[in-house]
Amino acid sequence: MNRIEAKMALLKEKKEKAFVTYMVAGLPDLNRTKELLRAQEEAGVDVVELGIPFSDPVADGPVIQDASYQSICLGTSLQNVFQMRKELRKESMEIPVVFMMYYNTILHYGLGEFAKMCRETGVDGLIVPDLPLEEQEELQDALQKEAGAILIQMVSPASKKRLPAILKGARGFVSCVSSMGAAGQENTCHREVLSYLREVKEASDLPVFMGFESPTPKDVAPMRNMIDGVIVGSHFVKFLQDSDYSAEEAKKYCRELKQAL
Repeated sequence: MNRIEAKMALLKEKKEKAFVTYMVAGLPDLNRTKELLRAQEEAGVDVVELGIPFSDPVADGPVIQDASYQSICLGTSLQNVFQMRKELRKESMEIPVVFMMYYNTILHYGLGEFAKMCRETGVDGLIVPDLPLEEQEELQDALQKEAGAILIQMVSPASKKRLPAILKGARGFVSCVSSMGAAGQENTCHREVLSYLREVKEASDLPVFMGFESPTPKDVAPMRNMIDGVIVGSHFVKFLQDSDYSAEEAKKYCRELKQAL
């Protein structure tokens, strides 16, 4: 059981919903990224998805695409993000961290070395939106060999017929996309989203998380019995930009939203 699974077990015992944030690594720089991660842990965030900047983030909307571009321009690389993670673990930061990234970056780094670095630097999970089920075996084998990070599965309304196959043997939690567009674009609820979520719950015993553009209790309420956690992505990225990446403002935002949810 890694940190993600331990956190999920604790939340289930406490009967709490999970609160997950997404941010892009390297903004406004790696030292400030560390401060923001610490602030989120102190605020009670349950899991952080840390975006590894990539030149062609096809699964992301304009806010995250722009943030990824800015981070690349600042010189952020997978290697220096690994170094930052290693430093934070040495400083006793225990919040589960999931790298959200694209497969080309992993291939370029080398599967074996990548999996090894995930274990050595305390990366708990991976979300790879452009890696379909049929092409996951090599990465899964490398991760299992190192007994470190786990691969989190993403599903969407288009996945309904494939849910049993996708979620067989899945670990951690299930990340649900609620609309058919790129992440961070206008998040109108899919007309069959409740039916879709019900089928996800039936296909797996794992906690089911969903991303929200406007994560207020009112937005979450219609799905409260169908989801186990809320993911805040582009909204949080924009909040960080607007607050000039203030760790104190991030802590306040996350604490208030966690309590409200």
